[in-house]
Amino acid sequence: MDFSLFYFSGDGLTTQANKYNLLIESAKYADKNGFSAVWTPERHFHSFGGLYPNPSLTSTALAMITKRIQLRSGSLVMPLHNPARVAEEWSVVDNLSNGRVALGFASGWTVDDFVLSGESHANRREAMWRGIQTVQQLWEGEQVELKDVTGKLFKVKTFPRPIQHKLPIWIVCKSNATFVEAGKIGANILTYLLEGTLEEVALQISLYRQSLAKHGHDPQAGKVAMMLHTFVGEDYNMVKEEVREPFYNYLKVHIDLLENLAKNAGLQINLEKFTEADINSLLRFAYEGLLKGKTLIGSKESCMQMIKQIQQAGVDEVACLIDFNPNFDSVMASLPHLKELKHMCNQEKMASLR
Repeated sequence: MDFSLFYFSGDGLTTQANKYNLLIESAKYADKNGFSAVWTPERHFHSFGGLYPNPSLTSTALAMITKRIQLRSGSLVMPLHNPARVAEEWSVVDNLSNGRVALGFASGWTVDDFVLSGESHANRREAMWRGIQTVQQLWEGEQVELKDVTGKLFKVKTFPRPIQHKLPIWIVCKSNATFVEAGKIGANILTYLLEGTLEEVALQISLYRQSLAKHGHDPQAGKVAMMLHTFVGEDYNMVKEEVREPFYNYLKVHIDLLENLAKNAGLQINLEKFTEADINSLLRFAYEGLLKGKTLIGSKESCMQMIKQIQQAGVDEVACLIDFNPNFDSVMASLPHLKELKHMCNQEKMASLR
């Protein structure tokens, strides 16, 4: 099981200095302590995730302060971008990092984001797959035909040339169809467990590996990463209480997630009519539910049980979302425990090979 760090929930509303301190210092820690990657997202026009409007910018900064860890977009909303621009920007990052770029792609969720590219919303999934293919071609040095302002086609080749000849690709997957399509092109998978069950994801991973094999790819070469909210400590109950308030605040900001968690539990709710007491009861319900097999929040021992479960489902990597908790000192103090959990997984793997 590989371990990477994932970022999403930074509050873009704040104006204090050093607001990227957690990203920078935790990435340095991950780089020095054998983590596989850091993921930074693309998020527009919302305070939730608002620190991260462009993963090529954050990855450029991380390229200058790390030496070995892979730098991934988690994820780049392909329909919002010109593929040539994507190839150019990320080739710069690949050069600055000496070949450590990987791109996670998504088709986009939020309608408001598409003010950046209004014409692509209706066919955003097709635009994603088409854009990925064009980025790959440009990355490998091919010329592709693009239209100028008059509609005339002309051939484009992008510069600078990247360090890596082949661009590592990840696809954000939730539906069965996307798992299958990712297998067709031999891409890796980034998925999550907030709204479904592990049994459902295990079936999707099986479909993915079947698709890899059917389309001429090594079915075991494709990697599956699962995003999980993560905070590891010595004692389960102490961790649970330490994280409670930050997670409540996180859910209040990410109100869509709170509503979806309630609906998935069979609750029909209208938050507009909720009192403060109702909201607090719902927060407790959602938090307790997420702690039962949907996060890496707890002790090393309890988290190890979760790792074993997702490993049995076919997951190769856990993408640890750590910045739902904005407390810099608290999160940084938890990272050595996460490192120890990673070490425990390595020890079990070595024992199984003997």
